[in-house]
Amino acid sequence: MTLWSQTAAFPVLTTLTLIPLLAVVAILLSRSPKASLRFGFAGTLSNVALSIYLLSVFDPSAAGVQLMENVRLGWLSYSVGVDGMNILFIPLTAVLAFLTLVYTVITRHVNNKTFVACLLAYQAILTGAFAAMNLMQFWLWCALESLPLIILTVHAGTGQKRRWVVTLLLQYWGSSLLMTLAGFLFLAFGLVGSDHDLTFDWLTLKENNAYLHDEILVFILLFFGYAIRMPLFPFHGWLPLLAEQGTVATAGVFVVGLKLGLYALIRFILPILPGVAEQWAVFVLTLGLTSVVYGALLAMMQINVRRLLAFVAVSHSGLLIIGAFCFNEFGLQGGLLLAIAYGLATAGMFFSVGLVYQRTRTAFMPRLGGLIDKHAAIGLLFLLAAFSTMVMPGTPSFDSAHLLVEGIIEEYGWAIAIVVLLGNVLAAAVLLRAFQQMFIVTSKRHPQPYSRVPQPAPKERLITIVLALLLVTSGFYTTPWLNYVRLGLSELVQAFPVHQSQQLEAAPVLEAPHE
Repeated sequence: MTLWSQTAAFPVLTTLTLIPLLAVVAILLSRSPKASLRFGFAGTLSNVALSIYLLSVFDPSAAGVQLMENVRLGWLSYSVGVDGMNILFIPLTAVLAFLTLVYTVITRHVNNKTFVACLLAYQAILTGAFAAMNLMQFWLWCALESLPLIILTVHAGTGQKRRWVVTLLLQYWGSSLLMTLAGFLFLAFGLVGSDHDLTFDWLTLKENNAYLHDEILVFILLFFGYAIRMPLFPFHGWLPLLAEQGTVATAGVFVVGLKLGLYALIRFILPILPGVAEQWAVFVLTLGLTSVVYGALLAMMQINVRRLLAFVAVSHSGLLIIGAFCFNEFGLQGGLLLAIAYGLATAGMFFSVGLVYQRTRTAFMPRLGGLIDKHAAIGLLFLLAAFSTMVMPGTPSFDSAHLLVEGIIEEYGWAIAIVVLLGNVLAAAVLLRAFQQMFIVTSKRHPQPYSRVPQPAPKERLITIVLALLLVTSGFYTTPWLNYVRLGLSELVQAFPVHQSQQLEAAPVLEAPHE
C-alpha cells in the first residue's frame, strides 16, 4: 500500500471527486446558462487534466493499492485508492463526461442548468465509487447514482412513459441496493467474532477473509445485486426501457455506470470470496453464455435503435462476466480492458444515435435511411464505434478480446469459446445492419429524407475526432493500458484456492540428485 503523499503533490483522488461537486454548486448558483456552461466545462476539463496526472503518478510496476487516502473516525472511515482494477475507469469517466457536456451543447440542453448540474454530479458519483476502498462508502455512492439519472430521465427524457420507467428503475436498483447492503453487512460483522473490530475496509476484509462466515449467502447477495447493475440476463429488463424512454444526453457517463457492476464483482467478490466464486463458476458461466446469445438475438428483433444498443450491451455484459470468472490472467485482463473499450465504443454509438434523433426526431430505423450524404461525421462515428465492438484489428477490443478468448479456452475449453465468438458475431451483424438501415439504404417512407437538415456542426466533429483518436490510438498500441492492469490482476489470480492447488499439483516435482 502506498500513501498519496509518497507519490503525488496533493490528494488527487479526493480532488477528482470534489471538483465536479464544486462545479455543481457553482452551476446551481449561477444566474445565466452561459455561466453554468463555463463552470461545467471548467469542472470536466479539470478532471481530464487530473486524470492524466493520475496516470502519470501511478506506478504500474508497484504492487498493491496506490495513492491511498484514509481518514478514520471510530468504525467509520473514508478510504480511496487505485490499483490495476480501477485505474482506467476514472480517466474513462472524465473523458466521457467532457464529451457528454459537448453533446448537451449540440442538443441545446445547456439552457437547463439543472441538466448540466446533474451531469457533473453523475461524474462525481462515478469517480467516488470507482476510487472507494470502503464497502459502505462504495454502497453510498451507488445509492446516490440513481438521483441524477432519475432527474435527467424525468425532465429530459424523450419517451411518453418515462415516469413509469423511473418507477421500474427504482424497483430494480432498489432491490440491488438492498441485496448488496445486506451482503456488505454480513461481511463486516463476519469479522467481529474473530478478534477484529467492525470494519468495512476492503483491504482488511480481503486479508482476513478466512474468518468470514456465511460466504455462500454473501456471494448470492452480492452477485445478484450487481448482476442487476451490469445488467446480466435475466435481470436486464430495466435497461432497454430506460434507453428507449430516457435521454441519450446522459449516454456517455451512464455507459460507464453500467460497468460499475462488473467492477464491483471484480473488486468485492473475487478477492474476498475467491473459493465461493470458484464453486459457482458453472452457474455464472451459464448466465453469461445466455446473456451473450440472448442479447444478440433480441437485438436482431428491434426496430428502435436505442433498444437495439441496449440489448447489445446485455450481450456484452455476458461476455465480460465470463472473462471475470475465468480465474486466470488472460480472462481478467481481457475482460477489464474490453469493458473500457466497450465503454468508449457504446458511448460513441449512443452519441451518434442521439445526434440522429436531434435531426429526425425518431429512433425507429424503418423511418431513417440515406443519412450518410448529409451527416458523414455522425455516420463515421457510429461505424467506427461499432467496429470497436466487433473485435476488428486496429481497435482496442481486438487485443482485449484475444486475451479474453485465450482465458476462456484455458479455463472452459474451445466449445465455450466458440459459443462466445458466435454471440459476438451476431452482435456485430446487428450493428452493421443498423448502420446500413440508418445511413446507407434509402428510406422507403421518405424518398429524400431530411434533405433540409444542415451540415454537422464543428462540435459534432469534435466528438467524432476525440472518440476516433482514443479508439484508434489505444487500438494500435494497447501495451500501456495492459501494463496498468497487469500486476493488480496477477495478484488477484493468486487468491483462488482451487486453481492454485491445481497449479501446484501440475508443477513438476524436483528430486534430490543421487550421490
